[in-house]
Amino acid sequence: MHSTLLHVDTTQLLKGVLDLAVLAVLRDEDGYGYDILRRLRSAGLDEVGDASVYGTLRRLFQAGMLTTYVVPSESGPHRKYYALNAAGRTQLGASGKVWRGFATTMDQLIGETS
Repeated sequence: MHSTLLHVDTTQLLKGVLDLAVLAVLRDEDGYGYDILRRLRSAGLDEVGDASVYGTLRRLFQAGMLTTYVVPSESGPHRKYYALNAAGRTQLGASGKVWRGFATTMDQLIGETS
C-alpha cells in the first residue's frame, strides 16, 4: 500500500472561482480583456491564463451578467469593454456570500489539522 500526496494545483482552484474573481474586479470599474487579466494578476492570481479569462468574460456576457461596449482607439484596434450590470451585481453578492462561507469552513478545517 502506498500513500499519494495531494498536490493542490492553483489552476484547478481558480476554475471554480474565476467567475467570482472577474465579477469582483469589474465591480468598481469597467474593463477590457487584457486590463481585466492584468487586474486579476496584480491582485495575486498570477496563474490565471489569458484563454480562461476571455472564456469567462464571454460566458458571463452570454449569461446576462455583463454588458459590453466598444471604445475606438487611435493607436490600435478598438477595445471591447465589459461592465457589470444589475444581474452581475446580484450574482457577485450571492457568490461572495457562498465563497465567504466556504472559506470560513476551510479555515476551520485546516486550523483543526495544523
